[in-house]
Amino acid sequence: MNVQPRTLSGFMELLPGDQILMERFMETLRETYSLYGFTPLDTPVIEASEVLLAKGGGETEKQIYRFTKGDSDLSLRFDLTVPLAKYVALHYGELSFPFRRYQIGKVYRGERAQRGRFREFYQADIDVIGDGKLDIVNDAEMPAVIYQTFHRLGLERFQIRVNNRKILNGFYSMLGLRQQAGEIMRTVDKLEKIGRDKVAELLVEFGVSEDKAGEILRFIGIRGENSQVLEALECYRGKDELFDQGLEELGTVVKYLGAFGVPEENFAVDLTIARGLDYYTGTVY
Repeated sequence: MNVQPRTLSGFMELLPGDQILMERFMETLRETYSLYGFTPLDTPVIEASEVLLAKGGGETEKQIYRFTKGDSDLSLRFDLTVPLAKYVALHYGELSFPFRRYQIGKVYRGERAQRGRFREFYQADIDVIGDGKLDIVNDAEMPAVIYQTFHRLGLERFQIRVNNRKILNGFYSMLGLRQQAGEIMRTVDKLEKIGRDKVAELLVEFGVSEDKAGEILRFIGIRGENSQVLEALECYRGKDELFDQGLEELGTVVKYLGAFGVPEENFAVDLTIARGLDYYTGTVY
């Protein structure tokens, strides 16, 4: 019996010319990250499932490549962030803080393969881990590094969209939806994929009234220049402590981004940015 050679759907193999371009691309990333004081790190592709799922939340468990080997419950990493948390927990006493690392590596998600979405793909991460509270300036430094990286790669027409989950959590608390906040944010984060009507429908399906679903969509739909969006958010100040804290952080990040030399046209406050995983608690991009 002859075996037909094939590459699995959603997995990628590059011809030599494209692989050379990929290597140049990664080298630019490494050089830029290093300029900002980030050091390289690598972690295992396979981890214990309980470790990966401890902070994944949301739909991660549906997408994870999970298998057993003997008595071991194992999974392929679906991102580089949870393995980083495990790494820091294991080596806490040996690291200097703030710990700044970059990692470029393959991750795996068992979802439907389509244009621009693969089952095996690279992530290129930078993180700053603090021993205690980190200064908010770090939240502004990250998109500044992204801007410099894209600029060095020759990209000009891009926009980094920034938000703060405390603002969202605080707003949902104002509506009496504190318990559903996580599910609401995971739903809102799909806005660009499924549209406003479908988001509203999903919100109602898990118990949000139509009126409150409309309020949510109006709130995340606030648009304008960064100063205009921040001014619109001031109308909600004083109604929830967590919201106020998030608004202060977001305003500070916007101020520092300008100080770091990121042009206004390359970043925007966007209240639809929520991110789906449970470990996002403050600034999100």
